[in-house]
Amino acid sequence: MSSPRLSVPRALRVPFWAQILLGLVAGALLGWAARSGDVQWLITTLDKIGSIFIQLLKLAVAPLVFFAILVSITNLRKVNNAARLATHTLLWFMATSLIAVAIGLFIGLVTNPGSGTGLTPADGAKPEHKGSWLDFLTGIVPSDVITPFTELNVLQIVFMAAVAGAAALQLGEKAEPILGLSQAILELLQKALWWVIKLAPLGTLGLIGTAIVEYGWDLISKYATFTADIYVGCALVLFGVYPLLLATVAKLNPLHFYRGAWPAIQLAFVSRSSVGTMPLTQKVTERLGVPKEYASFAVPFGSTTKMDGCASIYPAIAAIFIAQIFDVQLDIGDYLLIAFVSVIGSAATAGLTGATVMLTLTLSTLGLPLEGVGLLMAIDPIVDMMRTATNVAGQALIPVLVSAREKILDHRAYETASASPLDEGQPEGKQEGALPAAA
Repeated sequence: MSSPRLSVPRALRVPFWAQILLGLVAGALLGWAARSGDVQWLITTLDKIGSIFIQLLKLAVAPLVFFAILVSITNLRKVNNAARLATHTLLWFMATSLIAVAIGLFIGLVTNPGSGTGLTPADGAKPEHKGSWLDFLTGIVPSDVITPFTELNVLQIVFMAAVAGAAALQLGEKAEPILGLSQAILELLQKALWWVIKLAPLGTLGLIGTAIVEYGWDLISKYATFTADIYVGCALVLFGVYPLLLATVAKLNPLHFYRGAWPAIQLAFVSRSSVGTMPLTQKVTERLGVPKEYASFAVPFGSTTKMDGCASIYPAIAAIFIAQIFDVQLDIGDYLLIAFVSVIGSAATAGLTGATVMLTLTLSTLGLPLEGVGLLMAIDPIVDMMRTATNVAGQALIPVLVSAREKILDHRAYETASASPLDEGQPEGKQEGALPAAA
């Protein structure tokens, strides 16, 4: 006779969002203590905890992106009106990016983030790598199949996966063994990433603690207006534009969306990785009532191309900031160029962590000095948290929006989506991949 299984009463469980919050508060306190007292062992410990967490997230990124895109494209064959869904998804990606860049430009023009900072052109330095339209277009196609994985060039990985997916669709039944293997590998990678995501509260402690140790408030004070602009701009999109679209376009209660999507938004804020958050983003999107076959296409696609924070709000405000530091006057044509780059070139952000490539692409298009990138590198980790949270919220929002308009959204699932999907497993009673709450 087997022994009874011990269980922790639900009332005593700590929800995942609370674990993240505790890690954030503990990290801030430990980081402040380490910085104030110059406690080297604590500084080193916080740095190691944070860096190992990010390394674990990045470990599976390249194969995860490849197999997620490949499987998602082939899964579209199971969806009615697949071409229509894909087209509408892309159009909404572009429309919301345009709204986000308009908000970024408005905030930058109103606040003048580069004025009164005390920074000069001499404080900047050219980046080692820069983006250009030629590099963007020619860089999509890899020179071999290995380098994109070793150098983590996500854009080239997406290209190869898309080609492989399209070829598999053309082959039909002959490709079924490959598709079965690809699906199994994808599930294996997602399972491994779930284990890493369980460590997010600990990773939060290390990452926030290290940020406090390295930057404190001294650096932020020089970039106070710029930092505030990024956070306000992202907040307006995240808590203004998105709820408005849900309420008016999709006729949905926005509160249900945030209750269901919040775990992914939290993890994105901490990890600063849209791709690393992708398995969780897809899970919460499905829990919000989006059909699995469509979600498995829209979320991986969005995780590499839908960047309202990094590719719209940030480059718009950053371009104005740099132009003011270097005393360059921008006109209406320049602002239209910023909008064009943000809408068309957002896939460029897939190549590197953060938005450096997108920023250099914007600056080079405008003819602004690339030394301006150096002015923003120090503050990048702090603003990147809010940028990535906005990215991921948008990546979950668009599939919900399109599903509602196409009448394929499960409204009951949307209205009952758990506030903490990590605590209760997947829908349909299936527990694989669920993250139990810590006791």
